[in-house]
Parts: sequence; structure tokens; C-alpha cells
Amino acid sequence: MLFRRNKKDETPDLSILGTDMHSHLIPGIDDGAKDITASIELIKGMSDLGYKKLITTPHILWDMYQNTPEIILSRLQKLKSAVDNEKLPVEIQAAAEYFLDDHVAEVVSKNERLLPLGGKMILVEFSMAFPSFTVKNILFDMQMKGYLPVIAHPERYAYLAGNKIFYDELKGIGCLFQINLLSLTGYYGRTVTELAHYLIKRGYYDLAGTDLHNMSQLNRLRDISITNGLKKLLDSCTIINSQL
Repeated sequence: MLFRRNKKDETPDLSILGTDMHSHLIPGIDDGAKDITASIELIKGMSDLGYKKLITTPHILWDMYQNTPEIILSRLQKLKSAVDNEKLPVEIQAAAEYFLDDHVAEVVSKNERLLPLGGKMILVEFSMAFPSFTVKNILFDMQMKGYLPVIAHPERYAYLAGNKIFYDELKGIGCLFQINLLSLTGYYGRTVTELAHYLIKRGYYDLAGTDLHNMSQLNRLRDISITNGLKKLLDSCTIINSQL
């Protein structure tokens, strides 16, 4: 079952995914939850949708969010204490969403600590505005260090609509792909939804995440219309969230 009834209406049951592995729930650390009250409200909503485990992934984007593993894990402990105080039935962990820029390239080259989703899986993103000519080099360096790159929301790079071979190249070098569930709803626009369904048909997705930042997005995740796209995703792709 991909939906369930409550007293008011029908809502998606996302427990089938097991774990959400992309969100911005640690307060005041990036463009996600602004304070602990907002964090708890979002986590309660995720619990209501069926999630039992959340791996939240603050941005590491050096021009804007100069987060480090130490900062992230310290803030995580404060969030976990708040979750425990609220007695929420959700396990909270943290990784990071790494923007593939010069800073991350340096971190990788110096063998500095990275925060994985699990094992050696590292969530990465790159510019949504224009193609980057250094992405493949950084990904290669990550792989040479033993990491497995997970491309966050590849459907959101709308400029790839005219260069879909780049998706084939990323899969060809061994990258995993993570879909944003809201991409199935039209939330990011028509082109993104079309690219999501293209990648689903190719069987390219390995992980599904909410990329949750705020209550507006949580409310869209509650829309029962998400279930049709999720069914197609699960029918066409091998989704490994439950293994995290």
C-alpha cells in the first residue's frame, strides 16, 4: 500500500522506502529548518508519513554554508536531544550534501573527513544553472579515494534535457542517482518532472529522498497524487533506501 486513510483524507504511506536520506532538518545550519521548533515540526510530519529513520544532509557549499563534519555532528546531537524530549519514534542521523566545487576538491585531495550516507556513499550536487567542466574530475577523485558518489536530484539539472547522454556517462562511471520525491508532483516545474520520468524509464534511480526544507514542501509530500509516480519508480528502479 502506498497510501493510507486518516481521519481527514488519504495521505501517502512512505514507510515503504524505510529511510529518508536527503533533507535539511538541522536548525540554522543552511537553507532548511530555521530553528529547533521548525525542525521538530518537520520531523513530526515525516514520522506521520511513515518514516522511521532520517539521514539529514546539510549543505556544504563553501561560498554560502561553511559546514564541516564537526559542526554538523555537534548540531545533530542537539537535534537528537530535542527529538528524544518529544519522544518521537524516529532515528536521526546526519551526512552532508556536498557541492562539487574547489573546496570539496581540496577536501578530497587532502583525505579530509567526509560524512557518508552509509558505507562510502557520498551525496553530491553541482550547479543547477549551468554545466560544470570539473564535475567528472572531482567524482573520479572521490572514487579513487574509495567513495561512491550519489548524484542528488539529477532531474533538477534542467539544462541536461538537451544533453541526456551526460546521465549515461555518470551511470557509466558508477555513480548512483537519487530522486527528489517532489519531482514526481510537478513541484519544480514541468521539465524536471519530465526528466524524472525519463530517468525512471531508464531504471537509473537507486535512492529516493524528500530534500525537505520547510513546511510548504512537507505539505506537498502529503499530497496523495505522489503515489502514482512513486509506484512507477519502485516498479522500474531498484531503490535501496531500506539498506541504509
